[in-house]
Amino acid sequence: MLINLVPDFLALLDADDRHAAYLEYFERHRALLSAYWDNYVLEPVGPHFEEVVRSTVAADRRDLRALLATTDVVALARQTEEKVRTLLDVDVAYDIVLMVGVGAANAGELVVNGRGVAFVCLEHFTGVANPDTQGLGLDPELIPLWLAHEITHVVRYTSPTSRSSMRELVEDAGGYYSYWETGRQAPLRELLVNEGLAVQVSRAVSPGHAAWEYFGFARRQYARIREVEPVLQRAAGTDFDRAALGLRLRYLSGGMSDEARTVERVVLPERAGYFLGARMVEPAINARGFAWSVRASAFELASAAEPITERPRLTVVS
Repeated sequence: MLINLVPDFLALLDADDRHAAYLEYFERHRALLSAYWDNYVLEPVGPHFEEVVRSTVAADRRDLRALLATTDVVALARQTEEKVRTLLDVDVAYDIVLMVGVGAANAGELVVNGRGVAFVCLEHFTGVANPDTQGLGLDPELIPLWLAHEITHVVRYTSPTSRSSMRELVEDAGGYYSYWETGRQAPLRELLVNEGLAVQVSRAVSPGHAAWEYFGFARRQYARIREVEPVLQRAAGTDFDRAALGLRLRYLSGGMSDEARTVERVVLPERAGYFLGARMVEPAINARGFAWSVRASAFELASAAEPITERPRLTVVS
């Protein structure tokens, strides 16, 4: 189901008391928004929460309104979902949510009460960086890329035919996805292939972008990761079967110190694991296809793989 929360958000900006209106909006959509805050922002209680809310409702939104006037984001979302549904032979219900966030993730995945959610925060896709909203200024044409990425996670976490350990962890948590708890419990191998599969699906569904954009990298960051790929492979390889939140943060998160990302006297670029994960799953996708690979366990993906240096032969959905 497609859920468009943008009109609700715009309506609260017209309220006499925007702060109170946001809190009412939060309560109307508490299950979804509390999961968003818990996973991507901070716990939605207390002074820091109130501070973020006040900043959010006071921000200049002219860039957002311009985006909505020139881009049919609902049509983009529906077109993307159809392509992913065909590519992955989707066999589970989920929600796609268009929303305005609070400057945290540009897009993400959730599972709430057993139902997957792929969301996109439109403040990041206006084409104009906005310091008031912490908007990244991404081109609206990148919305399908990121939406395809997040739907892939949702299928891997909730499909009844998924053999991923992420699905098991979500089920063990009562049908709830936690970035932090899965980071503590899932082996690094699973975390890497999880992101790699999403990158490869986004390439197939939304072709034609610069290579680094599929990873959320800057151009120089992408070039640097390619330079240090042998070091990255060796370092991660020693930790493939270990589970620790620090490993997820080192390889797949931004904001870590240089010291935390240093291996063999090389400082790995932030989120370098997205690149490695994409390389790890290419051979399995070539051998078994996208639908099988997205549902496969990390060890099934490894056993189906040809050598990692094999050139990719990926399908493009048009």
